[in-house]
Order: sequence, then structure tokens, then C-alpha cells
Amino acid sequence: MKANDIRSLSAALLMCLALAACQRQPPSSDASTGGNPQRGLQAIQRYGCGACHRIDGVPGAYGNVGPTLEKIGERAYVAGKLPNSPDNLQTWIRFPQRVVPGSAMPDLDVSETDARDIAAYLYHQ
Repeated sequence: MKANDIRSLSAALLMCLALAACQRQPPSSDASTGGNPQRGLQAIQRYGCGACHRIDGVPGAYGNVGPTLEKIGERAYVAGKLPNSPDNLQTWIRFPQRVVPGSAMPDLDVSETDARDIAAYLYHQ
């Protein structure tokens, strides 16, 4: 094999590796929330969050009662009151009526694990 052939082959292999790395796959866990985005998607569907919210990647999540949850990681506040952090988002998901009494967001008895997973999904969409 000639040097030019080896360089061309090497370049092609590097291109393939780079393209494979760019494929957007949800991570199996999220260091910032301690949750699992894949399980978060399932929890979002199980709790029916899409009935009130628009959520990217969730089939049928076109609700317009609550705010869209698209790009929630880019927002400064959660629920208009709490600084946006994984802990505060999880608190809001679990105890919305404690955070903002009378809010349209109901307490759904979301478990701590499900709240971590939902937060992981929302931060990674």
C-alpha cells in the first residue's frame, strides 16, 4: 500500500469515527441530576406530563396548560421562583404546591427517583 493510500484510508476512518460520535444518543445517566434520561422519558409518559406541557421527544406532549419544557436547562428560573438547578427542578417536580401554592401544577406524588430521571431527560433534550 502506498503512503497516499494509507493517508486516504486513515482520513476516511477518522471521518467515520467523527460522524459516529456526533450521533445524538441520550446518556445512560446524568452526573448533574443523578438520573437516567431514558427512564425519565418513561416517567414523563407515565405521569402524563405531556397533557399540560410541550416536551421535545415525548410522543403526544403538546399540552398548552403549563409552559413548554423545551430547553429548560437554558432558563434562569424554575416555576418563576427557584434558581434553575437540578435540585430545584426536582423539588418543583415533586412538590409544586409547596413551592407555589395554588399553582396549576398539581402534586402528582412523583418519587425522588422519578424526579431525578425526569430532570435528567429535560436537561438533555
